[in-house]
Amino acid sequence: MNLVIQSPAPLPEAHVKPLVAIARGRRATPVDQYALRIEGADAAQRGDIDVYCGTHELDYAFIEPGRRFADFGLVAMDMDSTLITIECIDEIADFCGLKAEVAAITEASMRGEIKDFNESLTRRVALLKGLDAAALEQVYEERLRLSPGAERMLAGARAAGLRTLLVSGGFTFFTEKLKARLGLDFTRANTLEIIDGKLTGNVVGEIVNADVKARTLRETCAQLGIEPARAIAMGDGSNDLKMMAEAGLSVAFRAKPVVREAASVAFNHVGLDGLLRLF
Repeated sequence: MNLVIQSPAPLPEAHVKPLVAIARGRRATPVDQYALRIEGADAAQRGDIDVYCGTHELDYAFIEPGRRFADFGLVAMDMDSTLITIECIDEIADFCGLKAEVAAITEASMRGEIKDFNESLTRRVALLKGLDAAALEQVYEERLRLSPGAERMLAGARAAGLRTLLVSGGFTFFTEKLKARLGLDFTRANTLEIIDGKLTGNVVGEIVNADVKARTLRETCAQLGIEPARAIAMGDGSNDLKMMAEAGLSVAFRAKPVVREAASVAFNHVGLDGLLRLF
């Protein structure tokens, strides 16, 4: 296997020899100043590599030799805490003075402690009842930020011929704005009910839970005429696990432990553009 080591800062030369030795690899080749590819790495050394990389704040990934980014046809991404740095519902709740209460439910749901995502979302949205819908625009303009490397990753995906899907347990208000801003191909999210300029505390239509995320990935692949094995899925919370399991490559981005353990690759330190350095 190839072992790709990445650093959020230029990778010090001092790491090269120890990493090659730990991985029992044949040779090391720089990808760029932030990444190194070790050929012939032994996957049985994962435990030692994990300890070394964790100690030095590096990310690592085992990748089959010869695999190319252009071999994939779709990048599917979660939105909150993946493509963007915030949890939109928590920031909306801040305008009601309920951020701590809503954030606690969000965190428990992402860790997988609340098993029913529909119940979790319904409980949180109900707390927003009566809020002026203008708060959504304020969250977008004042608080929403793209995750590091997001635009570079998306540009690289487009250049390699991949299509993009943003599928979120969050809200269409934000996914549609991001679709237009970033040139995304497909989006799927929940619709907040708004009447007379106020949030009603309800979600309209089918809730985008883990099953719906996975189904959306499959349906998008079918629309593109590709197998799900040619999809890459990126997420951070337990609601992303089923979607990630459908994909040929799954990336846990600054994710909860349950997601890191299940994913093909975990980015704990580098940005989303770390995806481009894997191939």
